[in-house]
Amino acid sequence: MIEPIRRHVSVRCDPATAFRVFTHEMDTWWPLHIHSRAAQEREADGVKAERIVVEELAGGRIYEVMSDGLEADWGTILVWEPPERLVLAWQPNGRPPNPTELELRFAAEGEGTRVDLEHRGWERLGPDGREARESYAHGWPHTFDRLFAEAADDAAQYV
Repeated sequence: MIEPIRRHVSVRCDPATAFRVFTHEMDTWWPLHIHSRAAQEREADGVKAERIVVEELAGGRIYEVMSDGLEADWGTILVWEPPERLVLAWQPNGRPPNPTELELRFAAEGEGTRVDLEHRGWERLGPDGREARESYAHGWPHTFDRLFAEAADDAAQYV
């Protein structure tokens, strides 16, 4: 078994706002210019990722919409329990291995919210599992800890 990645961040907003920022407003904080299918697969063609869509229900898709109108899947929602919990089959690339699993929990903490992230299931990627885990272990602190926290804190102004 490959150890899951666990992160948490505290934000200055209620759980419903944090959940909404993570899902409905994901493209406002996710670094699409470097972490998107367009950046990885279509950059040479001048195609860019324009937005992320999260279909807000169990079984829904998460996908990016590219500047040429094409959609590229990132995953499927396994559990949709707003504003407390979200579980995703996570595969933001076009490679054939099975997806990993991403779980997020949103809990009131003082005057804000603690958001816990667990990224697991690395062994599903076979021999590439450890390398993929290392890559995400370096990426989540920047993307989740810093960018999501900033976006959620900014959103708190408008509640």
